[in-house]
Amino acid sequence: MGLVYADIELINAIDLGLARRSKIGEEDVKYMRVNMLVDTGSVYMCINESVLEQLKLDLIEKRKGQLSDGSIVEYDVVGPIEVRFQNRRCVVDAMILPKENELLLGSIPLEDMDVMVDSCRRELIVNPEHPYFAQMTLR
Repeated sequence: MGLVYADIELINAIDLGLARRSKIGEEDVKYMRVNMLVDTGSVYMCINESVLEQLKLDLIEKRKGQLSDGSIVEYDVVGPIEVRFQNRRCVVDAMILPKENELLLGSIPLEDMDVMVDSCRRELIVNPEHPYFAQMTLR
């Protein structure tokens, strides 16, 4: 199938809430556009220290994560982050990877935004069964 990347907008969700309540100006909301690896094998969204510094996210907790080689490491979890892709959005926390590691869009935000990987075109797409809105399975 190959690797799939997507252009994603990341927004400091606390800033966004403050701007909605007119506590700060919209120009003060920290956000950035990034190209993320769509990683269906990862549960969490993972950002690196550079993104953390630019978005000025709050530390929420420390959590252990298992790497693909089976080793267990402890990471900082930060957030909340509003994630936007095309006509979809969700709010998630993210694990911090060291230095300039690749950004990973894991299964939690993928499921929440109701998006999927089109393996033929090697791209992230909104669910064609629900093109105008995200729909969740509630069972």
